[in-house]
Amino acid sequence: MKRFNLKMLAALVAGMAVFTASANAATTLRFGYEAPRSDTQHEAAKKFNELLKEKTKGEIKLSLFPDSTLGNAQTMISAVRGGTIDLEMSGSPNFSGLVPKLNVIDIPFIFQNREHAYAVLDGEIGQGLLKELEAQGLKGLAFWEVGFRSFTNSKHPVKTPDDIKGLKVRTNQNPMYIQAFSILGANPVPMPLSELYTALETRAVDAQEHPVGIVWSAKLYEVQKHLSLTNHGYTPLIVVMNKAKFDGLSPALQSAILEAAKEAGAYQRKLNLDNEKGIIEKMQKAGIQVIETVDTKPFKAAIESEVRKAFIEKNGDDLVKQIDALAK
Repeated sequence: MKRFNLKMLAALVAGMAVFTASANAATTLRFGYEAPRSDTQHEAAKKFNELLKEKTKGEIKLSLFPDSTLGNAQTMISAVRGGTIDLEMSGSPNFSGLVPKLNVIDIPFIFQNREHAYAVLDGEIGQGLLKELEAQGLKGLAFWEVGFRSFTNSKHPVKTPDDIKGLKVRTNQNPMYIQAFSILGANPVPMPLSELYTALETRAVDAQEHPVGIVWSAKLYEVQKHLSLTNHGYTPLIVVMNKAKFDGLSPALQSAILEAAKEAGAYQRKLNLDNEKGIIEKMQKAGIQVIETVDTKPFKAAIESEVRKAFIEKNGDDLVKQIDALAK
């Protein structure tokens, strides 16, 4: 009888050990994004992974897929919604087809500076916009940063709105930017980032508009001649997770993911700010002609009211008023 009880006890202990090991086994989440490994987005993704492993004691970790390895932004967003990818990050315009209200972020010149943008995105307005994604099967974790957008082209310096007329400009599929560049007399050509370098190199398009960090990390400066720091719009990254996957985690793990995503975003924003001046200097050494001081008033006068009007006609003016109210 004693031998039988000992065997039962040993079996019970062994079973508990297997259960504990299984419970503590790491969950690996697939995280895809378009940015190259040289970009701060990848650095922030690595930081996100470090923070997650620390906060969950190794229970959750990330497998990172930069360089559009898992497809372009739209492909990855669809895959996250379908559950074949766990997490994805891309610029906010890529989500506006699912949540049209997100276009408010993309109204040209709506943000006065970084502080204004952060107050909006990290506060009630931004969190409300992330909440809207849940109906589309996406859990919005945090806003990271693409940044303030500048203008590059292969033709001539751009100092005034007239300098943009006639240029074929790559932009994303965001109706705000398509409308803005059309008003300026350009020919906007939407295309994924993964196709942009070749399009610029072959002169399929003349120009593009991205923050200087992307221009550098994606090596777009190699196939452009002129950079104008127009700061005509600010684009955040949105980090999303499959909602069903997120909802299936314990509250403690959910909190850890949200905290890690927010902290990694703050880390990336600081990297961008610290790196910006050095990137501009490196591009100048590479032969890019840089116009650092651009009078943005004529650009703003030409496009802001029309684009705002288009957004308000479809979505009302509440969000626009709330964002304006937070400007300092």
